[in-house]
Amino acid sequence: MREALRRLRTLPIRSRLALLVAVAVACAVTTAAVACWFVVRNVLVDSLDSALQANRMSLPQVARYVDLETGLCARESSPREQNPFGSSVQLLDRQGQSCLIIGTEELTLTDADHAVAEGDAPDALHNATGDDGTKYRVYTYTVPGLRGVAVSAARPLSEVNSSLSNLALVLVFVAGAGVVGAGAAGLWVARTGLRPVDRLTEAVEHVARTEDLAVRIPVDDDSDDEIARLSRSFNSMTSSLASSRDLQQQLIADAGHELRTPLTSLRTNIELLTRSEETGRPIPEADRKALLASVKAQMSELAALIGDLQELSRPDIGQYSGRTRIIAWQDIVESALRRARLRGPELTIHADVRPWYVRGEPAALERAVVNILDNAVKFSPEGGTVDVRLADGVLTVRDHGPGIPADELPHVFDRFWRSPSARSLPGSGLGLSIVARTIQQAGGQVILSPAPDGAGGTVATVRLPGAPVPPPDATGLDGVAG
Repeated sequence: MREALRRLRTLPIRSRLALLVAVAVACAVTTAAVACWFVVRNVLVDSLDSALQANRMSLPQVARYVDLETGLCARESSPREQNPFGSSVQLLDRQGQSCLIIGTEELTLTDADHAVAEGDAPDALHNATGDDGTKYRVYTYTVPGLRGVAVSAARPLSEVNSSLSNLALVLVFVAGAGVVGAGAAGLWVARTGLRPVDRLTEAVEHVARTEDLAVRIPVDDDSDDEIARLSRSFNSMTSSLASSRDLQQQLIADAGHELRTPLTSLRTNIELLTRSEETGRPIPEADRKALLASVKAQMSELAALIGDLQELSRPDIGQYSGRTRIIAWQDIVESALRRARLRGPELTIHADVRPWYVRGEPAALERAVVNILDNAVKFSPEGGTVDVRLADGVLTVRDHGPGIPADELPHVFDRFWRSPSARSLPGSGLGLSIVARTIQQAGGQVILSPAPDGAGGTVATVRLPGAPVPPPDATGLDGVAG
């Protein structure tokens, strides 16, 4: 059995479907054929019984064979006599004597027949076998007006069995044809039904072989069956993979472009210092200090750019759910404010921070707030102010700088995008992209918009779901109780 199942699993799926359909139809047809055979057999036997019961012999018909003084049989039997009573008719009395009055085959009488003659039973129906092996259907009954004598009429069961044999041949032929037809139909249905799966398999193999993600499987828009859903899922998957690969290539290209500028400048400065050492012509001290300061700044810029790239290359936060926890959002904002005040000591930062507890990754959220504050500090005029407010889960950071033109607002969260007016300022163009990614992973939203009072500047708005008090099960988590 196990070997058969193992071999079945090795067959192609269309062969398995055709075989299963054929087996199922074979079982159904066989069951129906057997049930039909038994029903017809019972009907034919009941018809034979009805014929025997309907053709009972009357008193005058039996009396001519009975002589109470000399015995049961008053005349010889009539083997060729045509009559509806049965092919073999016997008489029997209470003493157990019997005689054949019609036919040539005398059957052995049973206790049921003797019980009818003795008056213990009204009649009896049963099967009997003749001396030559022929099977009969026997009906024993009494005749009104003739006491102590019973009539036992028999008809051969060949009348039934011949019809049943013919019926069995027909059923076998029909069942065989049905099974063969079901197997062929199952194979056709399997091939037709699995044709979309074949196309999907070919598409997958093509993608695996060529890495061509532009492959799409035609899908009927009106269809919503499993194959159509699978095809749509495959098309959606290849589209997402193609988009992801395009974004990856764009990220690599943009990263290479952004890395080229500081590396070129760094290489030029180092070559100048190296050439000065090789030629023995010293560079003026002031120029040397400027070169070293430039090298240091470019190294810092490279480090910041690499750090931003590492942040963007991290998987979604769903894969790092172990790092998320309930945190005090106000503590994160206060920590970022301390860092921002160190970077812009000439600025005035007004802060109104109220309690709010959110679920997120502390380091990532703090980096996002620091990036927002760095932008505000970078674009604020010397001696300007930055207003920071956290209330009811809404964090707003407003600077008083030149603001962002309306046509540039849709691009501020794109990777490596920098405003033409800000290309001379330090930065990689990844800060706000990191902010948007981090806030979205925390289930929030970030928006940049012009200041509403028309006084210039930009307002960054961050909304995060949370509550003004920590949940009861937050004990021991960052920013709450530990």
